[in-house]
Amino acid sequence: MTYTVKEFAEMFHTTEHTIRYYTDIGLLPCKRDGGNHRIFDESAANWMRGITCLKNCGMPVKDMKKYFDLCQLEESEENLLARYRIIAKQRDAAHKKVAEAKATADYMDNKLKHYEEILAGRIPDDTNPANWTD
Repeated sequence: MTYTVKEFAEMFHTTEHTIRYYTDIGLLPCKRDGGNHRIFDESAANWMRGITCLKNCGMPVKDMKKYFDLCQLEESEENLLARYRIIAKQRDAAHKKVAEAKATADYMDNKLKHYEEILAGRIPDDTNPANWTD
């Protein structure tokens, strides 16, 4: 299956501009159709999943490009070690973000408990998220 720039951007909840930028700098592979329009296949989707994960870890685009370029090279010991180090660093960044998110959630849980204790039995039904409507 192939996807247009618009379809691909929608799949990954990003903009068409971002997809074009990634292809222009050689970060995201694409093919061209008869009208010279970018088209994306499952291989490109796999790359985009990786790009999304690396971006979510806070990796700069220039570092993503370096990783992508390494992935295009022959799998030598040196190349594999370089790729390993890049991914290990980003894994650590991902774990740090998880720890920060957990600390934030714990803070909110404690704050809610604090107010529940103060209000002890005086919390109206409209404070229960189950009763909220958008």
